[in-house]
Amino acid sequence: MAVALRVEDVSKTFVLRHNRSMGIKSRFLSLVHRDRRERRENFQALQDVSFVVDQGEALGLLGHNGSGKSTLLQIIAGILLPTSGRVEVTGRVAPLIQLGVGFNPELTGMENIFLNASLYGYLNRDVRKKIRSIVEFSEIGHFIDTPLKNYSSGMQMRLGFSIAVHLDPDILLADEILAVGDQAFQEKCHERIAELRGNGMTLILVSHSHEQVEKFCDQYVRLEHGRMIESGRVSAAMDERCVTVCSTNAG
Repeated sequence: MAVALRVEDVSKTFVLRHNRSMGIKSRFLSLVHRDRRERRENFQALQDVSFVVDQGEALGLLGHNGSGKSTLLQIIAGILLPTSGRVEVTGRVAPLIQLGVGFNPELTGMENIFLNASLYGYLNRDVRKKIRSIVEFSEIGHFIDTPLKNYSSGMQMRLGFSIAVHLDPDILLADEILAVGDQAFQEKCHERIAELRGNGMTLILVSHSHEQVEKFCDQYVRLEHGRMIESGRVSAAMDERCVTVCSTNAG
């Protein structure tokens, strides 16, 4: 089976700047007061992360807040560059990473569809063929001609999800985005993802929910403080947890 995503020894270090001098006055004070001087600190967000995902498979990224999941997703999407290591991606990537990414709040929902689709490499003539399906799926209704700054966060999420899943991505990157809308809309999102996966789409899902990963994913990677501490097939992990729970209950 062909490889859709290969992550090799990826590390990411951020430089945190404390007491950053923004003006002449603060710079002068820092010369007099040692505690006001700028201090730099290296923060290791990821360290030597490696895994492979085949085409058509789904990988769940698990971990607590600050474990490096979202940073890794941004590196896979090409938003961030790794400090070391490399990422190889095959095919068109649709990143559902952060609310508002790829959108302009001053433009209407309709205009943002074309803007967002252009980031995926689509031409306007190709987008026009999908406009009706995108709008209907998002359930935005007549608000589609309203500036995005007037949308609720839920409306923006629904529109972003609808655009991504109607542009036939080879790889869908989803950061806690599957909990959009009410129960009926969530079920519709789940059905659409299942349909795309049936057609060979690869899914990379960041989630805090074990149940969600078990429902959508074939394998998982667990991060803690930027390091991979566990990985494997989801079915095997479920069986192992079941044995542990059953043994505990029997005791």
